[in-house]
Order: sequence, then C-alpha cells, then structure tokens
Amino acid sequence: MKEQQIQQFNHDLLDWFHRKGRRLPWRKTDNPYYIWISEVMLQQTQVNTVIPYYNQFIKKFPTPEALADAPEQEVLKSWEGLGYYSRARNLQKGVREMVATYNSELPKNKSDLLSLTGIGPYTASALMSMAYHEPEPAIDGNLMRVLSRIFLIDDDIAKQKTREKFEKLASDLIVQTEPASFNQALMDLGAMVCRPKIADCSQCPISSHCRAYEEGVQLEYPVKSGKAKPRMLHYAVLLLLDEQGRFLVEQRPDSGLLAGMWQFPMLSLDEYEDEQQQQAYSQERFQCSVEPPEAAFSYTHHFSHLIWKLTLRIGRTPSQMKLRKRQCWATMNELKRFPFPVSHQKVIRWIEKNRPLHT
Repeated sequence: MKEQQIQQFNHDLLDWFHRKGRRLPWRKTDNPYYIWISEVMLQQTQVNTVIPYYNQFIKKFPTPEALADAPEQEVLKSWEGLGYYSRARNLQKGVREMVATYNSELPKNKSDLLSLTGIGPYTASALMSMAYHEPEPAIDGNLMRVLSRIFLIDDDIAKQKTREKFEKLASDLIVQTEPASFNQALMDLGAMVCRPKIADCSQCPISSHCRAYEEGVQLEYPVKSGKAKPRMLHYAVLLLLDEQGRFLVEQRPDSGLLAGMWQFPMLSLDEYEDEQQQQAYSQERFQCSVEPPEAAFSYTHHFSHLIWKLTLRIGRTPSQMKLRKRQCWATMNELKRFPFPVSHQKVIRWIEKNRPLHT
C-alpha cells in the first residue's frame, strides 16, 4: 500500500472500531498488570467466558504484590473453570519475577518482557502496544486471517517465515496510527466480521481495501497446511448472460489457488446463506437476479486443503454493466480460448448439453 492508502485503511478501520468495537473491561484501563492478566486469560478462551473471571481476579488480586504473595491454591481456586491451569501458575511465577526484579512494574522493554515466565512474543507485543502504546503488531490468528484476505497472502500461516511476513506488513500499517486501537480493531474485526467460516463483507469497514473480497475468494484464506481435514466451501457458479448471449467470465488472482485461471463468477453460499442475501448480492454485483436451472448441476472438487461443492445459478445481466478489470464477456465459442480449471470445464460441458436461456 502507498502512504495515502495506508492512512485511509487505518482511518476506515479505527473509525469502525471506535463506533462498533467490543466494550471490554480491560480496555478501560492503562494498568499494565491488569492488561497482562487479561491477555493470559484470553489464551484459548472465549471473551465472554473471560470477562467475569477477569473482574473477580483483579478484585481479589488488585496489585502485583497481592498476586505474588498469594498461596498457589488460592490463585488456582480463582482460576477454577477457566481451564489450562498452567496459565495461572505461569502468570503468578511471572508476576513474582516482576516484583523481585523490576520493583513491581512491568518492564517497558520488549526483551525484558520476554524474560518473564508466561510472556511469549504475542503477549509481549500486545503489552507493548496496549499498555505502552508502542507500534508493535500483535500477531494472532485473527490478524493473520484478516490481513491474508486483505492482501491475498498465499503463504502457509503455519510456518514461522509467514508470521514474520505478517509482522513486517502489520508494522508498516501500525506505525502510522494508534497502536492499541489498531491491534484491538483487527482482533474485533476478525472475531465479529471477518470470521473463519463466514466473512460478513457487507459489514466490513475495510472491504474496499480487500483483494479477496474484490476477487470473491474470501473463504479460501488464510492458507494453512497440516493434517487438518480440508474445509468444505459451497459455491454457486453464476452463468450470467447479456442480451447477445455472451457469458461473463473472470480471471482469478495472479497468485494463490488456481492462479491466473479463468472462471465464471462464483457466489459463496456459506457467506450468503438465504435466498434474499443471494439476490441482494447478485443485484449489487451484477444488476440481475439469479435462479437455479431446470437441469440440475452439482460438482465436488478436492484440493489439498479445500473442497469446493458447486451448484449453478443463471441470470440475465445488461451488457452495459461496468466490468471489473479482470472480467470480460465471451461467446460460447470464445470460452474455448480461456484456460478454465476442471471444475469450470464441467460447467462448460453442462452448458453445451443444456443450452441455458437459449444461448
């Protein structure tokens, strides 16, 4: 992004955050000790579960000295029900180290933070930005998912070098804005809007900056290898014809899944689940309504990390419709010139057999 684009991106993101971000108790304090407690509790635990535990914990242990001097069993009792009890033990051990070594004050230096038990790279960055307002991006799953979609990052997020790539990218963005709000805004966006299985792009404040949204491939990101079973994604392939019987086709991004191949537009049925949402999407994007064909079509295609389950929708759209830069009209004969993936070759064969809307 250019500097002006970064400024607009940050403005759009933070404007949304200040209006619609989550109102959480640890965001109402600048006390580094309290923020540290919240960050430890939030590891592997839902926000709504953490809130009452956080409130009672800081009430019972209001200062680092109170937690450092408390019997371990008393600390574990206060943690009861949160699970992952090693977090509580490590937190208390780290606080005792802070009391002994840093005069009960959380260090403002990242390397010193990392020397404390229970503080890893993510927590250290979160504390630097949220407690001390330093431009340190806090790289977690939410941030990587959001930025992988915004910038179409195809690198495997399970790899350390990919995390480093996100750190560099986020560092370029955060340096020009308010660090605590930036990190928290991306966290909230990932938790509330840009979710793993449903990307509510109509409610996203930065969709105009998002390359995945522009290409219609939101749910294909982030890319993560490993032994997890492939994600199932449901799409409707849209056969959109103009007055001359030409089909609307589009080229996929130059990187990532099926890079540079051509396809018919696709509508995510995981994101737009009901008929009303689907029609609203097709009207907004293509100025037409769509409907299933009389002759049914379904096709399942397996990738290494994804499964596409495809159906069809058909519609008439005006040729005057403004096309995006990677879209064009193509006659039936012209379709043969384009490199289509197997899944869309199946669609072409269906067209040849059924001739929808008298093409």
